[in-house]
Amino acid sequence: MSALRSDIWCGVFVRRHNDLGNMCVVARRGDPIAGQVFIEVDHLDGTRSLFTPAPMAGRPDDARLVFQRRFGRVEASKVSERIAREIEFDPDLWVLSLDLRGDDVGIDVI
Repeated sequence: MSALRSDIWCGVFVRRHNDLGNMCVVARRGDPIAGQVFIEVDHLDGTRSLFTPAPMAGRPDDARLVFQRRFGRVEASKVSERIAREIEFDPDLWVLSLDLRGDDVGIDVI
């Protein structure tokens, strides 16, 4: 089964969080069909978390996007630096920015 297009997945994610009252925006648009998706979470307490695509070996055999927590509640600069390094390597990357006081981003995390 093929994965859902990145632009559609990102649009649904942003809409769902905005409907829940969380501020969520597309901070960087990538390749609409197959760009990787990074989710940057601002916990509104001076810390941020970063979720990146999980390694292929850990993913289930279906179309769901599965993430891993790369950083959990660290300084904002650490997350920004990691995203900048990844963009140099993969210019097709999507970055979603979410303001969320809690920890439930609403994604599959392994």
